[in-house]
Amino acid sequence: MLSYIIPYNANIFNSFLQVKNLRILEKSGGHLIVLSMPEDSGKASLLLRILAKAVDFVIIAAAVSIVHQTGYLAGIIYLLISDGLFDGRSLGKKIMRLKVVSAKDGRAADFRDSILRNAILAAALLAYAIPILGWVLALGIAVFEFLLMLGNSDGMRLGDDLAATKVINA
Repeated sequence: MLSYIIPYNANIFNSFLQVKNLRILEKSGGHLIVLSMPEDSGKASLLLRILAKAVDFVIIAAAVSIVHQTGYLAGIIYLLISDGLFDGRSLGKKIMRLKVVSAKDGRAADFRDSILRNAILAAALLAYAIPILGWVLALGIAVFEFLLMLGNSDGMRLGDDLAATKVINA
């Protein structure tokens, strides 16, 4: 749990609390002691993460079926950059009110983070284009990522470890 001691100035104080999502612990002698919530309190549930990714895969499937010649490539590109859109949220995460943030400093994921964290899933989607063997490989990657999320106390999958990101409630 982190705490901050800041001088009391109404303008600075209000903007600080809004940016950091903090609550006041105590006010004394012109200073405020501000307490933040534990870092894992905003950890996204596994079910919401799966539903958000399912929405993203529906978008990818729609792109593939609507635009036959370039839809597959557009779907892979969307998958790679999706978590860098909308301040760290793909469309699925935006609907489920989730957000991808840096595990180091809490800033919203950018396109670089999104590409790193989704490269494994994009490889699975590429493999899916190969009949039978590719399907098995894609399913194996998806199951592996799911098991990592399930077994990790922070709910991080391999893509999160590679990009040093985590998914939180927005």
